[in-house]
Amino acid sequence: MALRLLLDSAAAPAWQAWLPSGLFRGVTTNPTLLRQAGVPCEPGALADLCRRARDLGCQELHLQAWGAEAGSLLDCGQRLAALDPGLVRVKLPIDRAGADAGRRLVAAGVPVTFTAAYEASQVLIAAALGATDIAPYLGRIQDQGRDGLAELTAMQRCLDGLGSSLRLLVASLRQPHDLVALAGVGIDSFTLAPSLADRLFACAATEEAAAVFLADALAP
Repeated sequence: MALRLLLDSAAAPAWQAWLPSGLFRGVTTNPTLLRQAGVPCEPGALADLCRRARDLGCQELHLQAWGAEAGSLLDCGQRLAALDPGLVRVKLPIDRAGADAGRRLVAAGVPVTFTAAYEASQVLIAAALGATDIAPYLGRIQDQGRDGLAELTAMQRCLDGLGSSLRLLVASLRQPHDLVALAGVGIDSFTLAPSLADRLFACAATEEAAAVFLADALAP
């Protein structure tokens, strides 16, 4: 599969800066990112978010459903999916309520991304329910004192062994070298904060070489 990068932000300036670059296929959001960007979790604001994403060439927009139990998560997920059926993918936490809502959304043909994954066994749940993606939190797994790279490698091996179409959409990335290590074991989908996207281009040697090229081109 081709490398798939998504921008992890709901902030309009970040979208404007990065989506036209061609580096990102789409965007992932959640209620916390929406709150930080000043976007309320209500249909009108999210419909406007969908229109803005379309205008900027976004191919997939992951919107997270909210609710205290499976029924409210399902209702919210249905409303989110209806905002733009060709664009929106519904995110749900990989817990009992989220799994129940996700099962019914998948049955209705809605692409589902399970999120907040910390254990390899959760990948099996998502695969069994027919989700499109599951988002393990690499940095937060490492914050628990665990080997996050080993845990995600185990998740990918599960999917490879099953021949599953489920994709790991790695979140909570903090270092560019983590992408390199994970790509090396066949993981191809990552969601990046704008600050990490900036760091992908931070190479002093490249900047020095480019400056020399420019100076030579302009030399008399």
